[in-house]
Amino acid sequence: MVLTSGAALVEALRRGDERAFAEVVERYHPMLRRIARGYVRTDEAVGDVVQETWIGVLRGIDRFEGRSSLRTWVVSILVNVARSHAVKEARTVPFTSLTRDDEAGSGFGPEQFQGADGEYPGHWTTPPTPWTENPEASALAGETRSIVAQAVAALPEGQRSVITLRDVDGWSGPEVAEVLGISEGNQRVLLHRARAKVRLALDVHLTSGEGRLS
Repeated sequence: MVLTSGAALVEALRRGDERAFAEVVERYHPMLRRIARGYVRTDEAVGDVVQETWIGVLRGIDRFEGRSSLRTWVVSILVNVARSHAVKEARTVPFTSLTRDDEAGSGFGPEQFQGADGEYPGHWTTPPTPWTENPEASALAGETRSIVAQAVAALPEGQRSVITLRDVDGWSGPEVAEVLGISEGNQRVLLHRARAKVRLALDVHLTSGEGRLS
């Protein structure tokens, strides 16, 4: 029997219900692997991070106070574990530095965004190619997904984590800010930069010979 209620799942986990634990793993495991991939480099390390996260869930479930959702709590454990592993790989970046202009901009020049006197300040001067409505892009959907995946993988850690949670797993801005321990303003900046870079990669691909049908 599937326990759809978060409260019911938590209570079952506290009782040591193996079926409840299996349900939680089935529900969140793929998402945890995607997020862990943003911090560590190898499949083995991803597996270690996720396994350690599940151990942390089992050991800490009695201390879970329900101030956030079960999903947010589980992912917050994963983020802490993943950051620790990333430090060991000498590739972590403090979140306090993730919004600096020299760390990574949007991938577009300021002239491509409307200024304060524009009709829509901060929005595109000329919108990027609407690739989702482009018949050629639709025909190359598999290739397009590959370009997106490559672009996301190349993002700095913070941007990669935010865009994965927002655009892949469908989290809200406040949820992402909470689980990553950043402000909602920083979350928006990171998401904007990440989306801009991914969109740039798509535009370059779709306007080049490689992204067109012959």
